[in-house]
Amino acid sequence: MQRSLGLKMGAILLLITLLLVGLWWIGSIVTERQSRRDEVVKDIAQSSSLAQTLSGPILVVPYEKAVQEVTNDPQTGKPRFTEGRITGELLFLPETFHVEGDIPTERRARGIYEARLYHANLRIRSMFEVPAHYGVTADLAAYRFGRPAIALGISDIRGIESSSKVSVNGAPGRVIAGTTSSLLGAGLHVPLELADNDHPPRLEFAMDLTVQGTGELHVIPVGRESRVALRSDWASPGFIGQYLPVRHEIGPRGFKADWAMSFFSTNLEETLRHCSDSGAACEDFKSRVFGVSFVDPVDQYLKTDRAIKYALLFIALTFAGFFLFEVLRKLSVHPVQYGLVGAALALFYLLLLSLSEHVGFGVAYVLSSSACVGLIGFYVGSILRSGLRGLGFACGLTLLYGTLYALVSADDYALLMGSMLLFALLAVVMILTRRVDWFALGQRDAAKSVRT
Repeated sequence: MQRSLGLKMGAILLLITLLLVGLWWIGSIVTERQSRRDEVVKDIAQSSSLAQTLSGPILVVPYEKAVQEVTNDPQTGKPRFTEGRITGELLFLPETFHVEGDIPTERRARGIYEARLYHANLRIRSMFEVPAHYGVTADLAAYRFGRPAIALGISDIRGIESSSKVSVNGAPGRVIAGTTSSLLGAGLHVPLELADNDHPPRLEFAMDLTVQGTGELHVIPVGRESRVALRSDWASPGFIGQYLPVRHEIGPRGFKADWAMSFFSTNLEETLRHCSDSGAACEDFKSRVFGVSFVDPVDQYLKTDRAIKYALLFIALTFAGFFLFEVLRKLSVHPVQYGLVGAALALFYLLLLSLSEHVGFGVAYVLSSSACVGLIGFYVGSILRSGLRGLGFACGLTLLYGTLYALVSADDYALLMGSMLLFALLAVVMILTRRVDWFALGQRDAAKSVRT
């Protein structure tokens, strides 16, 4: 290739490099705005209530146990027996744990940023089988049991909006703040009256609970048989945790999801036993959760960032289109004109970011792409001295922007669609230039430079 053609290609590559620097700057703005949004959402959650985790109900039985301690008398050296007491709690998981919940959501805005809060209206039903003497078979006389209670852990108690219709075996119960258990932490409990410990009573526990939270709702499946059914108006749920729903329906009006599991799949009974033996809060128990995320999985910042990843492709294709016009139509395009069109392509992403914070990503994409396509089409028509050619170039850009939107919106097929697009464009370029004599083109450009 002759010198003049090489200089043109070098200038174009330099312009692409400079435009990529500008795109990197725009990408840093996206990251900065996303971090700012996350800080505002976190601040809104701190002011109302955080993500909620429902742990329980669990039957908690406090106890004191008399023990004899043996020490050596410092004067006589003989063993000395003293009586002491240790305290602890016995924990019992329910045989069945059923939850039904309707979870309407609402938006809380601060400036241009929004957080999504939910109000979980939960109907909790559990059944406990309490063994005789709470399962203590050895050294029963040394135990003194306190008043048992059914405790329900709620990670952020600020979100408790109401706890009505609490009943135990059909009788109304009284709700008291706190769980009385180091395992569950914050929450509430219902004191019980168990008069006869010689016969294993059955406890039917029911509670209607409304909890407010932000972002995510987690549930620990504490039952030997656990069933949870949740419904919400949120149309983009993320199912999170260690257990996925066995059935779910997602539509534009919201979602429905059902979970079902047993001790065989959760192993919570053994986990709880280890927690009781250690006498401390057990993180392993608290990690056995599942739930729903009410956060938009693909927000405008993620979509804008995805779009920027294809910016090099857009710029390269646009410059390639100019170059094809030069080759096929024997027209001359100055590097400055390349640069102005490339700048318009780069500014599309800044327009997209700024508009999407106010009108949503879809509308912002249409407005930004329309503005850039119109400007570039008008400018290219002037460069190529043909309004029809400018319109054709604008139509090609419109097709590219439509393809980019599909790539940005598609999670599972983005790579496949991008690969097919690249292959198709390469095929078009090869077909259009299959009869071009590149050596002759270089010689023609060299002759033009000599005459000038």
